[in-house]
Amino acid sequence: MQQKSTQKILLFSVAAQKVEKIKALCKNLGISVQQVEKSDYGQKLGAIAGITGFKKDGSRYSGADFPAELLVFSGINSSQMDIFLAEYKKAGIEPIGCKAVVTPDNVFWSADKLFREIFREHLFMNR
Repeated sequence: MQQKSTQKILLFSVAAQKVEKIKALCKNLGISVQQVEKSDYGQKLGAIAGITGFKKDGSRYSGADFPAELLVFSGINSSQMDIFLAEYKKAGIEPIGCKAVVTPDNVFWSADKLFREIFREHLFMNR
């Protein structure tokens, strides 16, 4: 799968006020931000991120909202991620505990599946 050149951050279950702060930060870094609607949580990450070859399949997620915020990096390399995270911290934006990167392994997962995996790891690491 080829990634579009767009560097993107996907936000799940993030409050609107925090989304606006993240968008302002990302504007300066040339990163687009997408607040993902709950109805799309059942879609594959590749479709949500707009990766070439993936299309939304029309199904609608009807489960509960995620119990924690999730931030997913797409098309962003590690040095760009480091810059974003440093600027995020410098801006004083409240941390998001669950973070992930779209990879060749999880690109086929639904956002819901990714969240369950990341949240389980987050809970394990923070006990």
